[in-house]
Amino acid sequence: MTFNDSDKMADKDKDKGFKYIIEHMEEDDAGTHALPEYAHMLQLVGASSNVCFTSLSASSIPPLQEYLTQKPEGSKAILSTEPILSFLGQDAIPKTRVCLLDPRAEAAISPDDGDKFDVFLYGGILGDDPPRDRTGELRALGFEGRHLGPVQMTTDTALGVTKLVVEDGTPLDDIKFTDFPTITFNKYESIEMPFRYVQDAAGQPILPPGMREHLKADLDRTIDDF
Repeated sequence: MTFNDSDKMADKDKDKGFKYIIEHMEEDDAGTHALPEYAHMLQLVGASSNVCFTSLSASSIPPLQEYLTQKPEGSKAILSTEPILSFLGQDAIPKTRVCLLDPRAEAAISPDDGDKFDVFLYGGILGDDPPRDRTGELRALGFEGRHLGPVQMTTDTALGVTKLVVEDGTPLDDIKFTDFPTITFNKYESIEMPFRYVQDAAGQPILPPGMREHLKADLDRTIDDF
């Protein structure tokens, strides 16, 4: 099962929409490196679902909103300066209906969690290499947790995998992954990505649109610094 395959299952359920909440935990505002990830999340969720970005700085919201509203899926984004508990309180969402995606959780996510939870919560915006336990700050708030397997993912991949499981009913074990892929630009330049990605139909890792170009530009800047 890939992200594209899940589109064929759109009629399966889902009048029920979910909130996928990204609690911003970076020390700095999200820079241009994060923008493809933000936009990709909006593409991945179901038609009735939203992606909520919380704990943003007030100064980061206008440029981010301008960027996302240019995307076809921009209406799915909700941007807030409120931290997670305040944000949930505004909609009277109880913590028992919130699932924290937590690498240290005992149970893996399953299709049944689509009935148990209304909100799926993630800490940060990009996966860390090596992983840091930033999720621990959210774990301490008492949310029930689920894991997505043993290998670190970027946050957009984690969100997309969650959608495949809870919206499309795909068991986690049925999703095909590529771990630590090498992205090749030419015979001289390549970069290894230290994360797990969902495979597309051709067996290639699914990256956010524009991410290859961003990685190539970063690589060129690094070379120019020498």
